[in-house]
Amino acid sequence: RVEPVLEALQAASPNRFRGIRHSVTWDPHPELATGNIEGQLASDSFRSGARILARMGLSFEGWMFFPQLPELADFARAVPDLTIVLNHIGGLLRIGPYGNRDDEVLATWRSGIAAVAECPNVNIKLGGVGMPLTGFDWHQRDQPIGSEELAESMAPFMNYCIEQFGPDRSMFESNFPVDKVGYSYHVMYNAFKRLSSGYSDSERASMFHDTAARVYKVED
Repeated sequence: RVEPVLEALQAASPNRFRGIRHSVTWDPHPELATGNIEGQLASDSFRSGARILARMGLSFEGWMFFPQLPELADFARAVPDLTIVLNHIGGLLRIGPYGNRDDEVLATWRSGIAAVAECPNVNIKLGGVGMPLTGFDWHQRDQPIGSEELAESMAPFMNYCIEQFGPDRSMFESNFPVDKVGYSYHVMYNAFKRLSSGYSDSERASMFHDTAARVYKVED
């Protein structure tokens, strides 16, 4: 049933429509309830729709929480022809039931990121850490964070993702206006420039432009 809907969207926006962004965020803890369905990426009907996306040359963009990353890896292997974008460095959570448990949480997150990175059809967005659910206090500060401190704080997470996916499957993202609660737009991009300064010109071009241009089929 999804095919005529996608065709209508393509007809309505033939030069801009590139795919579907869908939230599958789910967690067993009540304080993180989103109303989404557990195990949606594994359902036959969802995967059938994903195969239609792939056949039509469209992408799937997923927003999920980090414990769901193994589900995404299974999904990506089941639909290998589908271009997939993983949002917000894999949905890291460091609040509520995942607060003050960095040793355990980050080990699980790293394992999930590594598993997804093994799927060549998945690309990752480097951003989304301004949301309070990532466990930083930036939204509570009287004095906004600057780009130097922000780069230092983000670097361990961003660099791990880049290490696993490679610059050619990584792209910096703003996630605005949602991330605005944590930092300003220009401070964020200055932080991206700072933390990526050790990469080559071609690697930086990939993360700031080329990966997104390829994934979203953007013509200069």
